[in-house]
Amino acid sequence: MQNIYYQQDCDLNKLAGKTVAIIGYGSQGHAHALNLKESGVDVIVGLYNGSKSWAKAESQGLTVMTAAEAAEKADLIMILINDEKQAKLYKESIAPYLTAGKTLAFAHGFNIHFGCIRPPKDVNVIMIAPKGPGHTVRSEYQAGKGVPCLVAVQQDATGDALDIALAYALGIGGARAGVLETTFRTETETDLFGEQAVLCGGVCALMQAGFETLVEAGYDARNAYFECIHEMKLIVDLIYQSGFEGMRYSISNTAEYGDYVTGPKIITEETKKTMKKILADIQSGAFAKEFLLDMSDAGGQVHFNAMRKLASEHPSEIVGKEVRKLYSWSDEDKLINN
Repeated sequence: MQNIYYQQDCDLNKLAGKTVAIIGYGSQGHAHALNLKESGVDVIVGLYNGSKSWAKAESQGLTVMTAAEAAEKADLIMILINDEKQAKLYKESIAPYLTAGKTLAFAHGFNIHFGCIRPPKDVNVIMIAPKGPGHTVRSEYQAGKGVPCLVAVQQDATGDALDIALAYALGIGGARAGVLETTFRTETETDLFGEQAVLCGGVCALMQAGFETLVEAGYDARNAYFECIHEMKLIVDLIYQSGFEGMRYSISNTAEYGDYVTGPKIITEETKKTMKKILADIQSGAFAKEFLLDMSDAGGQVHFNAMRKLASEHPSEIVGKEVRKLYSWSDEDKLINN
């Protein structure tokens, strides 16, 4: 069994006298920087010249400089930009300043596990990965709580890399909830699989297939959206709160009976075989190779942008915009302004 650490197991003093550079100021970046700052850690933010986030970070009381300047000044460098951009940024702006005894940190193991970034042996390489989006990491911290984190050590050059990682997890609030020890390999492969087969790829495809089935059978598209897409949040929230048992306790006997007899007809042994193939492609690096090629300058994101455009044109997206207007809270914290 892997270790789980809590506040009493973490010592924020491991970051005392150290400067932490947060590279990037997006969803995770802003949360890490602000939470650490409010925990009393010396934080700087590294961005590229012309970044739209520069003024925002400064307005929130943070010191901002270029990524290279931040890397040179910092003792701990946390990279929080998109996976496909990390290797180039590391080579150009971080590697030249990664002197012995410094700590290189990540919130996802992708670039280390797949060998896109190969740090020198005389630096610590750690991961602190909150299991929630950045805005939740921030809001939970502000509420006096925290989002659980994963923690891993790939290289322990100084002999206290785990202690440094746990201090960081405490600083962003994760240790208030719990910090599960893992490895870069496990985090990377399970995270990619969960996203693709279940949370994003699987769930979205399932909801849209249900929507299509009802519409093709002649039912009103708005009814189909309510039943197969809108209500997903209600069920997931129940599972999030009380597990599958709690969800089934809260639904009708009719729904629970249908759950038991129909679920296995949807997720069959053939589906499991496909899931295993997806996992194998992740483990072998085939997915990473495909993704990085498409996202590279040579690939031009052609496939990615084509898939994004096709997904945006699905009928459920059009109907969804109409249905979501019916809810008084639909304009609160909207992610995309339609």
